[in-house]
Amino acid sequence: MAARPPDGTNGPHVFVEDLEHPQLSADDAHHLQRVLRLRPGDPITICDGAYAWRSAVFESSPSITGDIVRVSPPSPRITIGFVVPKGDRPSWIVQKLTELGVDEIHLLTSQRSVVKWNSDKADRQLQRLQRIAREAAMQSRQVRIPEIKAIRDVQLAAADSGAALTHRTGSRPSLKQSVLYVGPEGGWDNSELVGMPTINLGSSVLRSETAAVTAAAALSLLREDLLDNHSP
Repeated sequence: MAARPPDGTNGPHVFVEDLEHPQLSADDAHHLQRVLRLRPGDPITICDGAYAWRSAVFESSPSITGDIVRVSPPSPRITIGFVVPKGDRPSWIVQKLTELGVDEIHLLTSQRSVVKWNSDKADRQLQRLQRIAREAAMQSRQVRIPEIKAIRDVQLAAADSGAALTHRTGSRPSLKQSVLYVGPEGGWDNSELVGMPTINLGSSVLRSETAAVTAAAALSLLREDLLDNHSP
């Protein structure tokens, strides 16, 4: 049986750079001690973000109590891209995609984008979303942190990634197409749909954040063999 991620029975989960000589960041130590109220000697699990983890106990420098457990990377890799919406909705999307185990997240612009980030703001937002992904990965006990790609035009990104666009006329979700892009609430421009594979997420008109989570949930459940994908 393949090794599994930690299940929550051994206390909070935290990322460290080195599993042999673990050190907590100041922010993580503060969160464990002041927010979660851990005391020295309480159990935790530590993870390198590269599919390996082990048991430890909380101290200023965690003491190791268990062997390293290596988890096989899931296959295929799941990538979800979304055209960035207004407000704090990108943060919510990244948080939920991380909880669902998405491997890669692409930030996109499109013909009907509302949000326009200049270079400086794009860099700041990327760093902020990376922090949110890391926090969500700890909360949901992931053994890796999704890679978040800097924002770029959907057609350029799709050409590199081989993505399909979510659209009501598309095919049913399948692991044969594990890179899905979600459009803005105004929908894809017709020029963006030309020559592109499309995937159907159902008959309802979904908000962009709902569509992103739906796409991620469908692929994640298919990958874990928890849904019938109707393959012949």
